[in-house]
This record gives sequence, C-alpha cells and structure tokens, in this order.
Amino acid sequence: FSQTFSNSITLPEYLENRFGDDSGLLRSLSALMILFFFTLYTSSGLVAGGKLFNSIFHVPYETAMLLGAGSVLVYTFMGGFLAVSWTDAFQATLMLMALLIVPALAFGEIGSVDPSGGSLGKLLSTFLPNEQGLAAVGTIVSLCAWGLGYFGQPHILARFMAIDSQESIPRARQIGTSWAALAMMGAILAGLAGRLYFADGLEDGEKVFIFLVQELMHPAIAGICLAGILAAIMSTADSQLLVSASALAEDFYRARIRPGAGQRELVWAGRLTVLMVCLAAMFLAQDPNSKVLDMVSYAWAGFGAGFGPTLILSLFWRDMNRLGALAGIASGCICVVVWKNLHGGIFDIYEMLPGFVVSTVAIIVASKMGKKPEREQLALFDKSLGLLGRTQSFKG
Repeated sequence: FSQTFSNSITLPEYLENRFGDDSGLLRSLSALMILFFFTLYTSSGLVAGGKLFNSIFHVPYETAMLLGAGSVLVYTFMGGFLAVSWTDAFQATLMLMALLIVPALAFGEIGSVDPSGGSLGKLLSTFLPNEQGLAAVGTIVSLCAWGLGYFGQPHILARFMAIDSQESIPRARQIGTSWAALAMMGAILAGLAGRLYFADGLEDGEKVFIFLVQELMHPAIAGICLAGILAAIMSTADSQLLVSASALAEDFYRARIRPGAGQRELVWAGRLTVLMVCLAAMFLAQDPNSKVLDMVSYAWAGFGAGFGPTLILSLFWRDMNRLGALAGIASGCICVVVWKNLHGGIFDIYEMLPGFVVSTVAIIVASKMGKKPEREQLALFDKSLGLLGRTQSFKG
C-alpha cells in the first residue's frame, strides 16, 4: 500500500497519500503525536539504561542514564536508517541469545521443579488476579489488550515499509514472528526463574534479569548477556529517535514550513529533532524511581489506540475517508490520555482497550458522515488489493 500511494516512506506520509489529504492536517497531526509519545517511550529506555549502568558500574543513576543516552544519541545522529537497521539486526540476535540462555541456566541452578503442584504451582498462582468476578475479567482483558498495540507502533511499521520487495514480505513476517515468540517466551521464563531464585523478592523487580546474570555467570559471560539488555534498550531507542526525526523533518518541516528544503537541510533538521527528543527524554528520565513498564505501557497505548484502528481499516476498508482517519487518530489519542488519569472501577482497565474501541467507532461514524473517497483514491486502493492478490475489501 505504501508503495502504491506515492511510495510513502513515513507513516504520516502514507496516511496523507492514502486519504488524499491536501490540507496537510492529517500528516501534521500524526507527526505531532509521534513526537509526543516517542519522547515518553524513549525516556523509558533511558531509565532502563540508567538502571543497567547503575547496577553494573555502581555509578550514580543520573550519570548512568546520561551514559546510556549518549551512546544511543551518537550512532543514531551519525548513521541514519541504514546504520540503525544493521545495528538492530545484531542487537536483536544478542538480545535473543541472552533471553534464552539466562532462564535456562537459572532453572538448572534452581534444580527440579515439581510441575504438578510444587514450587512452580505456587509461583504461577501469584500471577492470577486477586480480584473476583468482573474485576478479574478486567485484569485479564487488560493484559490481552497489549497485543493490540502492535498495529500502531511507527518504529515497528517502519521496518516493514522498508522491505525491498513484495516477495520478501513472507520471509520478513516469518522472521519477525519467530523472533518475537522466542524473545517473549524467554522474557517470561526469566521472570519466573527470578521469582523462584530470589525467594525473598527484590527491591526493584525490574532489575531481575541483571541480578540473575550477575549471580549465575562468570563475569566474562555475564558481560555478554548484560550487553543483551543494552541491545534491547539501544535497538528500541534508536528506532524511536529515527522515526521522530523523520516525522519532524519530512512530515512537518518540509510539508508545512519549507516545502523546497533540500536533502542536506532535511538531514540537519532530522538530527536536530533527534537531539531535542533525546534531551526531552533525558529530562523525563531523571527520576530513578520511574517504572519502565509504566512509561512503556502509556506510549504503547497511545500509538496502539491512535494509529492501530486507522491503519487496519485503511488497508481493508475501501470507503474509509480523510475525516474518518482524523477522527480515529484524535479520538484514540485523547481517550488514552484521559483514561490514564482516571482511577478506580472501570478506569482500572488498561487504556489501550477503550482507546482502541473509541478510535474504531469514531472512524466508522466519521467515514459514514463524510463524503466518499475520490475516484483516484479508490483506484489506487483497488490497485493495492490487486498487487496483494486480494479482490475485495470490507463492505461498509
């Protein structure tokens, strides 16, 4: 679809071309949303990096956080998309190895675990909701709602948009899905092993992987596995900074301020964006008591609810229009921000779920109220379906 619609290279540009938005409003709104949530998302990575370096080198948290931020900033600033793609591939391999090796060693050290109701059974029972009835259902649904976030993550979608040919998509899908399944399994097993190994608990549960590595491994091997944590931090942060740079340089600066800007000028605009976002993220990451998971979940929900339904329906619903896209992005984002700041009862449900539902409803209602897409947009949509081997879209 991105290739058919003017070979779009960024998510906001794709949305603008997909819905024929000549006003630039859709593109600008998307770019600003990316900058806002990626600043929060990047700050979570800097907090994680600060905790890592603090635990390893025993330096003050602030110094450790600055060290992590500087390492990410330098090669993102210098290398661009190609450098980030190659480093991400290496870092992903290192990360996966660490996630598979550490829990295996931990369970081996712990010894036999009785799967019929011994220590493992007691451990697994701690993950069940404490609530009863609808409250328990809400907790389970909230956990499942995390999966909806994948549909709207710009830094993940950018990788698929960069695939060199349509023939490479099935292989990319297989690699991406396999890696994610193995990595998630390793992370869960590491958490379970940590609960068993550190029976008395930890002051900061987010450091469980670091402590497992330090306890179980020779320092030389531990260094490699701890580098896997750093790889996870850096591969995420550099992608977020790069997408933020593209959002401001391509989707805001050139689209709204300097349409005639040359490539060199756009490169420097992107680098300035990387620096500004990183500085803002460093400011937000100053508190050593910040919870990485809380910061990630907020940004994950913002992108998932803001972009997820809009992107899904843009690929499957022929009659979706510009008004529907604007309504979906705005309503999903606003719902997440408002829901996050309300507490108790139904508001304890993860903000992703209500945001996703509200965005989907807003898209359908607004698209029905607005005028039908232009004939040219419908022709491009049909052309994309033809390239994919599909002949029909959702009827609405």
